[in-house]
Amino acid sequence: MEVEADEKELKAAGAEPLPDSRQGLRIHGWEIESRKRSILTSSNFLLWEEKLQTSHLPEMVFGESCLVLKHLNSGIKIHFNAFDALTGWKQEALPPVEVPAAAKWKFRSKPSQEVILDYDYTFTTPYCGSETIEIDTEERGRGEISQEACSLHWEDCEEQIDVVSLASKEPILFYDEVVLYEDELADNGVSLLTVKVRVMPSCWFLLLRFWLRVDGVLMRLRDTRMHCIFGVNANPVILRESCWREATFEALSAKGYPSDSAAYSDPSIISERLPIVMHKTQKLKVPGNL
Repeated sequence: MEVEADEKELKAAGAEPLPDSRQGLRIHGWEIESRKRSILTSSNFLLWEEKLQTSHLPEMVFGESCLVLKHLNSGIKIHFNAFDALTGWKQEALPPVEVPAAAKWKFRSKPSQEVILDYDYTFTTPYCGSETIEIDTEERGRGEISQEACSLHWEDCEEQIDVVSLASKEPILFYDEVVLYEDELADNGVSLLTVKVRVMPSCWFLLLRFWLRVDGVLMRLRDTRMHCIFGVNANPVILRESCWREATFEALSAKGYPSDSAAYSDPSIISERLPIVMHKTQKLKVPGNL
């Protein structure tokens, strides 16, 4: 779903659409853009396998799709993409979820060859976004500092994202949802990574969500929320809240919840039933010109 604010609403909020048919807007020193492209071609699929040093990738990888939020003064760019998320999956290397139906999955990747499920076939990722800094250089014009080199410092904090302000009746100037990758686990569930963004006159808010359901076995939800309030301060503060939840179907059934997978199609509805395994809130003070 995409929300198009009219020209009057944008102007009243001090916002303008991005030029050149790009999807997004500029508002209060931020440039926010979503890009939705088709899945990886077979040649790029092989290239990604080589780069990630794996022979396993999700069925649908939207390799050119992304969400980018750039603070124009400082050059800080927070962005979300499938490659970095899968890099996180590869590095975390969780053990494979044990499933009763494993025998049926042995032909999952290549019909001509038996596949041993000795890797995390759920593509669970600890990914909570990527960071780069764009800087002006005299010799090469605009350049980038990678995530490893940039010195952004997220501090642990007690502050919480103001959910009440998000529920206010402000007009939504821009909304979009970008799918980064998806896998139906050989018709035995779903593994899905998406990022949604919402921009209002007073702030922007986003939700990066990894949602896993292995039918009859396990559900896992890893959410990262970010919120930035616009204001007179040229150095805005971004709050980032990460919350991981998971539970087995057996544990949910023991609490009296349904054991039928059909009851768990919407992660937003069932998230409160899943116990929290990790929760933290951090903030980033965006500096001035770098």
